[in-house]
Amino acid sequence: MKIVKRISILFVLISLFSVLNACINNTDDDLNSLVLEQQEKDALLYMLEEEKLARDTYTYLDSKYSNTPFGNIKKSEQSHMNAIENLLIKANENPTILPSGVFANQDLQNLYNQLTTEGSLSLIKALQVGATIEDLDIVDLEKYKATTTNTSILNVFNSLQCASRNHLRSFVSAIANIGGSYTPQFLTQTEYNAILAGNQEQCN
Repeated sequence: MKIVKRISILFVLISLFSVLNACINNTDDDLNSLVLEQQEKDALLYMLEEEKLARDTYTYLDSKYSNTPFGNIKKSEQSHMNAIENLLIKANENPTILPSGVFANQDLQNLYNQLTTEGSLSLIKALQVGATIEDLDIVDLEKYKATTTNTSILNVFNSLQCASRNHLRSFVSAIANIGGSYTPQFLTQTEYNAILAGNQEQCN
């Protein structure tokens, strides 16, 4: 009888462990998934292409001008794309990344064409193009942050905004070093001045 009882207890313990293990696995799955509203999905897809716009433009300009911020910042833009893409993958979305210089959004395609043309004219124009992209990025991220309460999205967008502020400071500094200036195209003058007055930030 004692042996039977021990076997029964062992069976119960094994069953209990299996249930607990299943619960843990389910919890992990839940943590690794992301439920998106349609507007959140649209925001992520748009910002993915906007970060691609930055990466592709900086890659193009880096090939034309040496010893500029483009080389390092284009790598940062790739990490921004990765962060957004990871959110979409967690939501069971598999975004298509088009070849360099090609965009699904026609407005971004037109902007890429315009900015690469302008940036080809001179180094100072190229650096102003970089500042313009970061200027736009900060404003668009702020706009999309206002449309969601999803902490995963907000964390990524806040990190991207932080990096864009740093990039904007770098481009404006490089422009000033060669005797040029930049006028904000999307930020208000007050917002722009506040960013320039700040120090380089540590971004997550």
